[in-house]
Amino acid sequence: MFFKKTETKTYDKENEKPVIKCSICNGEQVAGFQNIHTGAFKEVMLIRTRGNLSSFMKEYGITGDIEKIY
Repeated sequence: MFFKKTETKTYDKENEKPVIKCSICNGEQVAGFQNIHTGAFKEVMLIRTRGNLSSFMKEYGITGDIEKIY
């Protein structure tokens, strides 16, 4: 049997913060990282369930609440 090794991915913690970008039109949510200097958003994963959000947070070692942007 083969098991997928889960590695913690990294992001630039000095210049980026994890956010969830929410659409006001259709409610779609996308997890990613926003540059704190420019406001540019880098999309990482579509969030459809709490499980998706948990996976994103675990994958990148994120704890606590994640800000939502619109």
